[in-house]
Amino acid sequence: MSEASRREVRAGLEACLARLWRYAVVLSRTRDAADDLVQATCLRAIERADQFVPGTRLDRWLFSILRSIWLNEIRARKIREGGGLVDAEEALTSDGAKAVETNILAAEVFRVIGRLPEAQRETVLLVYGEGFSYAEAASALGIPVGTVMSRLAAARSALAKLK
Repeated sequence: MSEASRREVRAGLEACLARLWRYAVVLSRTRDAADDLVQATCLRAIERADQFVPGTRLDRWLFSILRSIWLNEIRARKIREGGGLVDAEEALTSDGAKAVETNILAAEVFRVIGRLPEAQRETVLLVYGEGFSYAEAASALGIPVGTVMSRLAAARSALAKLK
């Protein structure tokens, strides 16, 4: 195992946890499943740290691991969506008037995005929520860039109709 890879993975994991959890909630739509996904992602990242290329984007690598674990769970359990949806307001914190306004807006955004089909939902989160480029999102999702653009266009159209 490359010592540099292991050090970089361990040093960067904590900073990515909140973002990983948000992505896991968007995918799984349940708090417990999101917690399990993030834990499994961290474990796999530590176990396979030698596969990480030092100097590259750790967050992108972790998002790919999380998504892979999620897809494997879907295949294994044959689930698409479950009960126990996470209320976005519960997942957000508040301290101060500006933070409360931000959380209200974020909660509304999560509710609306939650109405989208899974493929659009995860693409929207990666590109608009996490700042992935189209190419990075395509790589993380294992799809062509054109499919990312199509999903985003369809999501924008669906969101416009929900107003």
